[in-house]
Amino acid sequence: MSTQVRSLEPKALWENFADLNAVPRPSKKEERVIQFILDFGHKLGLEAFKDEVGNVIIKKPATPGMENHQTVAMQSHLDMVHQKNNDTTFDFDTQGIDMYVDGDWVKARGTTLGADNGIGVATIMAILASRDIPHPAIEALFTIDEETGMTGALGLKGGLLEASILLNLDTEDDRELTIGCAGGVDVTATGTYEQEATPASMAGCKLTVKGLTGGHSGMDIILGRANANKLMNRLLHQADKLFDLRLASIDGGGLRNAIPRESTAVVAVAEKDKAAFEKYVAEQHAILAQEYKTTDPNLQVQVESTEAPAQVVTEAFVSTFLRAIYATPNGIYRMSPEIQGLVQTSNNVARVELKDGAYKILCLTRSAVDTEKMDLAAAIQSALELAGAEVTLSGSYPGWTPNPDASIIKLMSDLYRSKFNSEPDVNACHAGLECGILGANYPGMEMISFGPNIRGAHSPDEKVQISSVQKYWDYLLETLQQIPMK
Repeated sequence: MSTQVRSLEPKALWENFADLNAVPRPSKKEERVIQFILDFGHKLGLEAFKDEVGNVIIKKPATPGMENHQTVAMQSHLDMVHQKNNDTTFDFDTQGIDMYVDGDWVKARGTTLGADNGIGVATIMAILASRDIPHPAIEALFTIDEETGMTGALGLKGGLLEASILLNLDTEDDRELTIGCAGGVDVTATGTYEQEATPASMAGCKLTVKGLTGGHSGMDIILGRANANKLMNRLLHQADKLFDLRLASIDGGGLRNAIPRESTAVVAVAEKDKAAFEKYVAEQHAILAQEYKTTDPNLQVQVESTEAPAQVVTEAFVSTFLRAIYATPNGIYRMSPEIQGLVQTSNNVARVELKDGAYKILCLTRSAVDTEKMDLAAAIQSALELAGAEVTLSGSYPGWTPNPDASIIKLMSDLYRSKFNSEPDVNACHAGLECGILGANYPGMEMISFGPNIRGAHSPDEKVQISSVQKYWDYLLETLQQIPMK
């Protein structure tokens, strides 16, 4: 599985990445990877400990001659997004990631790769294990649960770190130096509904939306990719007006931070309308394929016959439910008026599940402006409450306000120019990085985020560029050597 990957350069980084990817590490189930990192630190003879919430901290003294330089915290998160294609058989709780090399890229077979943020974790491990890399004192911070709530960063207490500079290794473009990010809040709507026996003379149909590109619901939201939950709702909403159609279930999307790629619905259609319904689906497929031909070229909408469901949703509730989802904003809500090309506020309708008399709708609302984030979340809450849902807002975390005058930003910008003979893209991003949260308990710490080229994060198309990892590694090593004196 990982022989090819282990032979890549820098060997120390890729060896650690292969070891890490053999350890299952879903968000909120990080016990095995926490122990893996603790064991790694202890085997090196370094101070390694776990804090109250499960973050791991490993401290390594400066190499000879760098004792008087500022202490640097190097930070990455241990968990990874677990997503797979529907036709891929894989158990994330027991199996290691099946990696392979494809030209200049490392990929996984049918699943997410875990380069987000495994490359960062492996980088820190390589620095900790090194014997010939000059560096100041290092405080390695491995946080947990970044992908589904940032509870590790939120739970990190002040006083555990002494570093004055933090290098967050969680950016996905090697041209970028990220100095700010969006905050987020989880919107969860739940409720129950009445069911009734499926009327006689109705045929069962399974409607499927699949083949969408998906991606990161923060970084990729600007690309206008299709959301499977919204497309399915669009199909059902219109079909509900055109046919004698009854809804039995919906199962769409998954994690809040992933743009939904697939959705299925089971419906019952009057026998007399079945042929017309199938024609309608084919027509809608053609329309949607044209609308999303650039962003989602593999989009598919299919209908197939299935056994008629025993029970269906009442007609009155179906109409209310579909209209509520239609009214829920998805995608870009507002662009930044200050920073050209930066999404300021957005929402991802991440999960829609309706079956057996209960439903659930999950959203992730993001913004660089906390008040605007909560305003959009309140608007979504209002729309869903009108449909009778119980809506909660939870897991709110702050954004990271840029400080372009920080000395680490100047140092790394100057180094980038001299090393690569080009300008770095110093920017803020729409993803949720942990820096804003960490800064709350470490307000004097300068922070910057960078990393190699990773594409398709949070989707089974995730890949990391081999040549970019080498570039990023060399850049990091020179940065560590140039960290200023205390």
